[in-house]
Amino acid sequence: MTDTTIRTKLRSDELSCPSCVPKIEKALLALPGVTNAEVKFASGRIEVDHDPALTDVAALVNSIAKTGYTAKPSAF
Repeated sequence: MTDTTIRTKLRSDELSCPSCVPKIEKALLALPGVTNAEVKFASGRIEVDHDPALTDVAALVNSIAKTGYTAKPSAF
């Protein structure tokens, strides 16, 4: 992570199979300023390292929604 990068934690209770993991990670990594995206299928946790000046939390959630899943901010 750089000085401008933050880690956003999201949660999705809709992950139905392990094959959704790379689909969501790929969508998130395509966003500007996203340097890392990690989806944990078993727990529904999603962690994204990104520059908030380039991509905000709403953009992360919308990107996940475009893959067919919902997510919301979480503190886990």
